[in-house]
Amino acid sequence: MRFPLPGHAPLAWLLCLCAALLWPLAAHAQGTPAPAIAPAADADEAAEDGASTPGAVAQRRTRAPGGPRFEIDMQAPEAIGDFLLRHMELQRYRELRNLDANELGRLLAQAPANLRELLATLGHFKPMVEVSAPPGLDDALAQGEGGATPANPSPRQLGTVTIRVEPGPVTQVVSVNVSFVGDIAQAPEAAAQRADIQREAALIENLPFSQSDWDAAKTAALRRLIAQRYPLGRVQNSLADIDAEAHQARLYIELDSGRAMRMGDVVVQGADRYDAITAERLVRLSGLTPGSDYDLDKLQDAQRRIAESGYYDSAFVYVEPSPDGETLPVMVQLREARRQKVAIGIGGSTDNGARFSLEHTHNSVPGLGWRALSKLQLERIDQLASTDWSSPPNDDGWRRIVGGQLAEQLNDFTTTTSLRLRAGRSQVGVEYDRSFYLQYDRARVASDVTGQDDANASISANYAWTRRRFDDLVFPHRGYGLAVELGVGYTLGGTRLPFGRTQARWLTYWPLGGLVQLADPVPGQARDVGSAATRRTQLGRLALRLEGGAVIARDDAPIPDTQLFYTGGDNTVRGYGLRDIGVPRADGTLGPGRYKAVVSLEWQRPIWNEDQRSNWENVIFIDGGAIANQAGDLKPVWGVGTGVRYNSPVGPLQLDLAYGLETRRWRLHLNVGFTF
Repeated sequence: MRFPLPGHAPLAWLLCLCAALLWPLAAHAQGTPAPAIAPAADADEAAEDGASTPGAVAQRRTRAPGGPRFEIDMQAPEAIGDFLLRHMELQRYRELRNLDANELGRLLAQAPANLRELLATLGHFKPMVEVSAPPGLDDALAQGEGGATPANPSPRQLGTVTIRVEPGPVTQVVSVNVSFVGDIAQAPEAAAQRADIQREAALIENLPFSQSDWDAAKTAALRRLIAQRYPLGRVQNSLADIDAEAHQARLYIELDSGRAMRMGDVVVQGADRYDAITAERLVRLSGLTPGSDYDLDKLQDAQRRIAESGYYDSAFVYVEPSPDGETLPVMVQLREARRQKVAIGIGGSTDNGARFSLEHTHNSVPGLGWRALSKLQLERIDQLASTDWSSPPNDDGWRRIVGGQLAEQLNDFTTTTSLRLRAGRSQVGVEYDRSFYLQYDRARVASDVTGQDDANASISANYAWTRRRFDDLVFPHRGYGLAVELGVGYTLGGTRLPFGRTQARWLTYWPLGGLVQLADPVPGQARDVGSAATRRTQLGRLALRLEGGAVIARDDAPIPDTQLFYTGGDNTVRGYGLRDIGVPRADGTLGPGRYKAVVSLEWQRPIWNEDQRSNWENVIFIDGGAIANQAGDLKPVWGVGTGVRYNSPVGPLQLDLAYGLETRRWRLHLNVGFTF
């Protein structure tokens, strides 16, 4: 149905619309509520609903900032007081806005028991604990004072709770008894493992008892149990027998080893570019042969060997149960490296100055399957180009090796250009490294002073043997390493004479001082008592390094300079530059000699920070070295100095300042990492 409108209908409709829009403002001006959304009853409820109404905003503006409902005055020894304030139940309720006087009174009644439980974890089983309520709390209880409400959003504070604690004598650990059930209890081959577990657990004897130390001792005992033969071992029972009157604790641990487990077959996953047999052989060379005892250290060694082989970017070696439940197959997960890789390096050293290097690696040379590493290195006084090829290891770990090297060395006004070719076999074993090879050497020596230009060559058969027995191959604290090289050969050219060459290196570490009583524990933290090496006195350790070499031949035998000896530099005799110690020549320059002797004694002392060992060490050292053409002419020159070590993730960072007693000059030496 249609309704006809007057001629001025559009104007009338516009006036009606304006009146409708202005009506709420007129009603508000006259005190009449406008038809709007009703305010929420509580500001918090409005906030939860996502509303921002005028009523909610007003209510939020009148609320005072939140603060603690009560304070705590802790009167206790500082370290213990800090520990109690961090962990006590009462602390959790200080910021609770709705906490009223009744609830605080209930908490105060429970506080002494809670504090005694916390003190017991620190070895204090007969403490005096007194908790005093805030003054006026009884009046608040009588008046039924409550916490924050919409009507009273900012109630007054309930006062200060006073806690007085006298911890009393600390309980001492008088004995730690470890017993065994399962196969380990009777197995003769597990005798050493049982002794190690008992000895390590006994490290907390005669120390103040703490729950953290006790938990750490149980964890260490279990870790030692499952590291060899018994990966299914567990802590069956444990007991801390506390004599609160005598302040003594007797601790008991019962370990269930379960049955001994043995290694199964090696299963390689992820082998695509390179033959899986290579990874399998590296695993077995670590001692993980089928039927051998489970050994966590050997698993880690296998993983390290695979990662260092160069064929893989990463490797993960682990075991998992077999269906028969008697053996543990060794699982090897691999991520293979690319067949070829190029690396560019820029660095420097105090011996040779700035350094630029370019390396190319081919992990599988076509037609051979060998690994080839080629390198170009340019330094201030040394230049080197080399290539080394090696075959994959066989079942015994032996590799065939072929290599060549071109080098140029600048010593004062003498330039030595050399060529070296080598072919043989090498083996990297579990404890020993061995190699034997044929070697061709040719060295040309040119002097800018005399104009002399000599070239000598030789061929020799050589055998090298290295043994490392350090407790840690990255940060050694004790142990030794020995390396020996033996060679026999003939000089080439116009004069052909036999010669023999030998060289030996020895490095050993001696920890200084005996085991000492550790400082009192930091409340809530376990002390590092799992290793005797961490409990040595602050005297640190001594490092003794000896080197010697000799070339036995007739005086007129034309031995190539690269078969003779220099010394001096960062890793030999500090206080002198690289090859600064040699045999004086008639032209005033230094040349290599047939005999070498080097000795170094270094005192390495850890730097402590508030009873905690830091990653820094201070060293004091004396180095001596001598080079001569006759054994009786060896007269050492000495260097002394001091330095610092920083135990970085890549190994020790070494910075030494040394004084050469012969040259009466200071030299700075920088070196990274530990190698032997």
